[in-house]
Amino acid sequence: MKILHVVGARPNFMKAGPVFEALATKNEFEQVLVHTGQHYDDNMSKVFFDELRLPEPDFNLDVGSGSHAVQTAQIMMRMEDALVEIRPHLVVVYGDVNSTVAAALVCTKLLIPVAHVEAGLRSFDRKMPEEINRVLTDQMADLLFTPSKECNKNLLREGVAKERIHLVGNVMIDTLIRLLPESRVEASHSDRALVASGGPYALVTLHRPSNVDDLGVLAKILTALEDVSSDLSVIFPMHPRTRIRLREHRIQIPENARIHVISPVGYVEFLALQRDATVVITDSGGMQEETTFLGVPCLTVRENTERPVTVEVGTNTIVGQDMDFLKEKVGQILKGEAKKGSIPPLWDGKAGRRIADTLSTWTAAR
Repeated sequence: MKILHVVGARPNFMKAGPVFEALATKNEFEQVLVHTGQHYDDNMSKVFFDELRLPEPDFNLDVGSGSHAVQTAQIMMRMEDALVEIRPHLVVVYGDVNSTVAAALVCTKLLIPVAHVEAGLRSFDRKMPEEINRVLTDQMADLLFTPSKECNKNLLREGVAKERIHLVGNVMIDTLIRLLPESRVEASHSDRALVASGGPYALVTLHRPSNVDDLGVLAKILTALEDVSSDLSVIFPMHPRTRIRLREHRIQIPENARIHVISPVGYVEFLALQRDATVVITDSGGMQEETTFLGVPCLTVRENTERPVTVEVGTNTIVGQDMDFLKEKVGQILKGEAKKGSIPPLWDGKAGRRIADTLSTWTAAR
């Protein structure tokens, strides 16, 4: 049974690693790895392959950046050539990026079965490109691996057959658990040295168009971060998209603000930054999950989340673009009044093994 994994962006790598490793223990599978090149910067791509024990991709489609239409179309065209050459029995796609839906669509046209890891997540916000990618991929997938119970309910409500849905837990947490003992802050850099010294800090990531593409919204968020920095340091590993927008809008962070902008870092170091943060401020989906597992307060700068379990069970609070609310929550956290959460069921580091076992059963039945 030849299984082809499709990865394209930073979040995919953390999800693919445990599945690839678990399948490698089973003799019935031959594995092929295709990197679409959706994330191509070394800080956003290569370092993750090194840390997550993923092999060098067998194929790199080198798609690069572009509009949603251009990027998706390029992935589809190049993916079709790769699939015709490789002729896999099953293709595994991850998450909700353009690479995910593009690969699934090509497979459907070629009558190749698709498995979707992290299926069933819903923000119910069709303005989010990722939401469209999630819904479409789940409709095309033959096997849907879900991280939590509400995802199963979402899929059943959308008419997905029950026998195609498999609750396996959160595969990203597999990677977190494995690498947490290795996580450390590289103190050779002055900003990291600040963190290593043990002082309180907020860790910030921003990359969604709704936050960084609109000049007014971006300026409002940066002003709030400047206010937050009067009470604790702010560490800001800046996404390339956000850095480009700051340059385009000619926005400069005040020198007197304790906002330390750094380049994106590898997963091991980033995990340490999350673990030791006083609060995380983000618009990332994965960080909502990781902070919940780590017990770190998370303030999500979005109007909704496709991961409601992080709010209902975990440490996540949705603040939207209400910066007064954000600053209020930071103040409460600094006073020791942070939201207390717990770890959701099946976030136990064994999701990759459950996926591999399910694929073994599925293969035997074919």
